[in-house]
Amino acid sequence: MADFDVLIIGSGLAGLSAALRLAPTRRVALVTKQELLDGASAWAQGGIAAVLDSTDSLESHIRDTHVAGAGLCHDDAVRFVVEGGRTAVEWLIAQGVEFTREDGGEVHLTREGGHSHRRIVHAADATGRAVQKTLVGQVKSHPNITVLQHHIAVDLITNRKLGRGGEDRVWGAYVLDKDCGRVKTIAAPHTILATGGAGKVYLYTTNPDTATGDGVAMGWRAGCAVANMEFIQFHPTCLYHPHAKSFLISEAVRGEGGILRLPDGERFMPRHDPRAELAPRDVVARAIDFEIKRLGLDCVYLDITHLDAAFIHEHFPNIQERCLEFGIDITKQPIPVVPAAHYTCGGLVADLHGRATLPGLYALGEVASSGLHGANRLASNSLLECLVFSESAAKHILASGASSMPRLPDWDESRVTDADEEVIIAHLWDELRRFMWSYVGIVRTTKRLERARHRIALLQGEIDEFYSSFRVSNDLLELRNLVMTAELIVRSALARKESRGLHYSRDYPDTLAEPRDTVIIPGVAAAARPSVRDTPLAAAVTP
Repeated sequence: MADFDVLIIGSGLAGLSAALRLAPTRRVALVTKQELLDGASAWAQGGIAAVLDSTDSLESHIRDTHVAGAGLCHDDAVRFVVEGGRTAVEWLIAQGVEFTREDGGEVHLTREGGHSHRRIVHAADATGRAVQKTLVGQVKSHPNITVLQHHIAVDLITNRKLGRGGEDRVWGAYVLDKDCGRVKTIAAPHTILATGGAGKVYLYTTNPDTATGDGVAMGWRAGCAVANMEFIQFHPTCLYHPHAKSFLISEAVRGEGGILRLPDGERFMPRHDPRAELAPRDVVARAIDFEIKRLGLDCVYLDITHLDAAFIHEHFPNIQERCLEFGIDITKQPIPVVPAAHYTCGGLVADLHGRATLPGLYALGEVASSGLHGANRLASNSLLECLVFSESAAKHILASGASSMPRLPDWDESRVTDADEEVIIAHLWDELRRFMWSYVGIVRTTKRLERARHRIALLQGEIDEFYSSFRVSNDLLELRNLVMTAELIVRSALARKESRGLHYSRDYPDTLAEPRDTVIIPGVAAAARPSVRDTPLAAAVTP
């Protein structure tokens, strides 16, 4: 049994920043499935939303977040995150992150869809990578941080799992070392889930291969409450090319004047929303989906050829370079784009300290449902959320008293054997992603959701049998987590009898007057619970 003060599962911005804030006085284990730079945070192109300009205001950013969230954001979470914006950016600058600056030395601010002002701090069009590379260097060199790369968490260890009485709580996790195939026991009085989202549950996604819903599934199996999993954000503009796997065309391209066009050159967004290309992501994604289905298109086109070529090269060098690899010169040709699954707005219910509903467990970033995003995330609020909540969680952990750790048992695989047909896992994964895309995508119906639920139940039976009979592997664990996450998405979608934000149902096209969170508690049927703007989401979680 390896013993630490804090176990952090996930190495995105939330995990790295939490580790660095805790490490001066705590022994930290940081577990990541691949390399430290392989998560979704490093893929973030746009930037970090923060009120830094004198013409902007906190109230404006708060209002924009609420508008994008379609009435479901919790005001306490929104204000908490927005008010922490300047401090978060200043902390990153102090760590050595080099943001794009104006000629006079001021941080350059761009604008993205849903924002009423320029407030996006960025490093050209590769902000996430610039931030992650800076923090990774510090994490690797810190003597109090033990980095476990190529390790994937199997399950959380709880009192209930150990057969102990008293209040249930988390004591760490079982973790598979993928290089040697051995499951390790990692004990810690505080465990942070920073595992990101679940984009790989869909056939088309902008997410990296690591986005398999691990944290949500592990938290749910441990007994945590989950909220608003039906709200899956589909990014409107993913590069459409047979060899361009998961390449996102940043929101900032539209923010700087990009125009969406049909193949004949017609601009179509003004027909769908007066904000046109600067409408929130759910509006733009549905508009593109509508036009593609109406005309039988493969894609639409994002056009910035009217902008100066030098401006394009300065502001979007990575997008330009990547498109050129596929023979697309974005200074002269429009970019073929389609919507793709991008961000999981729901997740494990967490309070303003990042605490999940099970003691000893914290959920930070995309894995959490903090009340910030509501029914749709405002562009560039995600990295901001990671920074603000990681600081808050670290402060709470540092202020907590010492806990007496129990002796945790080793992983028991005495009754399992090596798998005989690994190909089955690949086939099940492909089946899941295809029917989730077809039945639980941008536009939904009750019939489609019921079909998906039936298929998920069949898959779960096969996977449970596989899990109980054979030694665990990375692919099996990811598939197990994806199917569990898919079930939570479908259950939540079926419970919402309206269309709101990212959830659009043809059977319930209207939006109800009272916004309600969809909260699911293990052992309790999914239920819609009142979502009062000034009421913390965590306070509403009662059976």
